[in-house]
Amino acid sequence: MPTGSILVADDDAAIRTVLNQALSRAGYEVRSTGNAATLWRWVSQGDGDLVITDVVMPDENAFDLVPRIRKARPDLPVIIMSAQNTFMTAIRASERGAYEYLPKPFDLKELIAIVGRALSEPKEKRATPAKTEEFDSIPLVGRSPAMQEIYRVLARLMQTDLTVMISGESGTGKELVARALHDYGKRRAGAFVAVNMAAIPRDLIESELFGHEKGAFTGANTRSSGRFEQAEGGTLFLDEIGDMPMEAQTRLLRVLQQGEYTTVGGRTPIKSDVRIVAATNKDLRLLIQQGLFREDLFFRLNVVPLRLPPLRERAEDIPDLIRHFFTQAQREGLPAKQIDPAGLERLKRHRWPGNVRELENLARRLAALYPQETITAAVIESELAQPAAPVGSEEGRGEDNLSAAVERHLGAYFASFKDGLPPAGLYHRILREIEIPLLSAALAATRGNQIRAADLLGLNRNTLRKKIRDLDLQVYRGGN
Repeated sequence: MPTGSILVADDDAAIRTVLNQALSRAGYEVRSTGNAATLWRWVSQGDGDLVITDVVMPDENAFDLVPRIRKARPDLPVIIMSAQNTFMTAIRASERGAYEYLPKPFDLKELIAIVGRALSEPKEKRATPAKTEEFDSIPLVGRSPAMQEIYRVLARLMQTDLTVMISGESGTGKELVARALHDYGKRRAGAFVAVNMAAIPRDLIESELFGHEKGAFTGANTRSSGRFEQAEGGTLFLDEIGDMPMEAQTRLLRVLQQGEYTTVGGRTPIKSDVRIVAATNKDLRLLIQQGLFREDLFFRLNVVPLRLPPLRERAEDIPDLIRHFFTQAQREGLPAKQIDPAGLERLKRHRWPGNVRELENLARRLAALYPQETITAAVIESELAQPAAPVGSEEGRGEDNLSAAVERHLGAYFASFKDGLPPAGLYHRILREIEIPLLSAALAATRGNQIRAADLLGLNRNTLRKKIRDLDLQVYRGGN
């Protein structure tokens, strides 16, 4: 039977009652309070073997109290609860030295298991506070249970160098998660270097990753540093790792096993101090069966697996996400927008084959092309509608719809000005406001066919390619 004394602090009497009953049934002695002052008095007196506290209390925030608890009694594990279920809440809990963070509502069985684990661990293994640092931005958005679990895992990983494998469909935000691991972790002072394996010619991948010596191959007129060297002391993000050729896989495996590599054409091993975060939208186990991916490399990379759910599995996050994207668009000079409740419900019912990236592109289109501040369900329906096309003409139908939509949106946009014309001097601003969403929509309508998109937009093909590169546009890939 478990034993130990638990101190509970929460200003919600109902939650105190539930925790009291559950922990008592599990065999623990429980004392509860509705304020931070009483909790601090108990801790100062040496009472309790573990603390469970809410973040927001009438007299003090737990994020201010927990560091004092940790300083006074560093061996006392603290579990933080919060209804403010954001990524930053999980990060701040970890920074303050919390043993665990639990978003409300939580599963009582999970809480009991965490309490048992915390009390059974040797004291020297209990969490120590990380260096406290405040951050201004929130890189990840969503309050769904799936995202809460991701926040908790990320918070545990921030102060480690463990290799992480991020899996998920295209557009789910794999690079965003990798950047969060770097920007909020102990390697934040180093560089974050991202490499997309699918975007590099196969015969250049080894040179790209490890660098090359002068004369190593035809055209190698000077020594060139590789991505490992550029990421020294920081994080190297290997996106679409499933597209890495076998030869490069062997060299990467050596880095992970021995912590060193050689440049192409070089002989002297170079020590490497880089955290590896890999990502894939493919089934690597299937690639292993097909002989296309090394099993030993998979196990080296898959130390901590992290699956990002597709947007359709966390539709309850869509309102928060769309508000976030509208805020971003407003900061970039686009007009403020909101979506009415019926429109939000329509967004939740969409399947989102392009995931969060598709939703972001939609938000930009809505902000740039519609004059009204409140977007209605009818507008959302017209944007998301995908009518069936005759066999062999699917792409053409998408282009016809786009052309009609552009004419309609631009007509409404100009009609919002007096006499149908904007004041002098605003044409360049208007072009800037509509360019990114218009190009993105054209590429989506043509399924990434840049030649057809250029014709549709009336642009020279080279001009379109340059704009895609300069604006860092994501080319539509059909959700694969």
